[in-house]
Amino acid sequence: MELQPGREAVVRVPVATLWTSPEAVRPVDRPALATDPDVPAWIAGMDRDQQVGDCVLSQLLLGERVLVTELRPDGWAQVIAVEQPAPKLDPRGYPGWLPAAQLTAAPAEPGSGTPAVLVVDATVTALHAAPGGAPVLPGIVLGTRLTGAGPAEDGWQPVYAPGRPDPLWAPEANLVPLPTERPEAKEVLAVADRLRGLVYIWGGLSSHGIDCSGLVHLAWRRFGVTVPRDADDQAATTTPLAPGDEHPGDLYFFARPGRRIHHVGIVSTEPHGDDRRMLHACYVQRRVVEEPPSADRVATLVGAHRL
Repeated sequence: MELQPGREAVVRVPVATLWTSPEAVRPVDRPALATDPDVPAWIAGMDRDQQVGDCVLSQLLLGERVLVTELRPDGWAQVIAVEQPAPKLDPRGYPGWLPAAQLTAAPAEPGSGTPAVLVVDATVTALHAAPGGAPVLPGIVLGTRLTGAGPAEDGWQPVYAPGRPDPLWAPEANLVPLPTERPEAKEVLAVADRLRGLVYIWGGLSSHGIDCSGLVHLAWRRFGVTVPRDADDQAATTTPLAPGDEHPGDLYFFARPGRRIHHVGIVSTEPHGDDRRMLHACYVQRRVVEEPPSADRVATLVGAHRL
């Protein structure tokens, strides 16, 4: 079945990048534009300035659903990322562009029975052609959802991958069942903390590279909870707390006077007076770090919120 405007499709690659427009991409972005993108090579090839180029909007993970709104003859697709809420941009989800070759038509609804939904709990894993066999899809990242294809065998779990009729195999230890209960905030913090040291990439939403709101979105996605993609939308859909009432796993939001929220961090320790610490993807250091807020951050802190 071919892609069609007005219909849903799914991402068929481990990580697809969502762009502001086809014309905005740069020569350095070539590895991310391939039919089978090499996101680690793309990130490794960027300098500090290119890491924060605003041509990147977000990223989508293997199996993530999109609504196709336009197909161009040059191979680009305009889509709505329906699993990444962006109320200020489009009530349906996050809009942007990506190579159509990184998508496949949405599969038919399953028949009788409900297949198990599994979530990647490893920072990065791969899908293999057979148990212990050659990797077919490397670079599958934390938070990716996969459909089980039967019982595990000798430590290997068969799963379905979009666009592939035959099951692939993942190390069973790298997968967990999709949670059915809401996690505690400290559990979400523990997942985010595993990404400490990860490189900062504007629009990044994977364990190859990430931005501040992406860290929050991905950590909650690991537990099956969908939160908005951008920091200001995250603030608008969470509950403000009285100063000092925040606990580990809550969120700090930052904004300059008269401007919208531009940064979010995850509360990492209990506050003691004015002493606070947070885990965040830091634009300045270009890394995920855990630290007390800098003087500039303290001056722009507009509140703590709870999801």
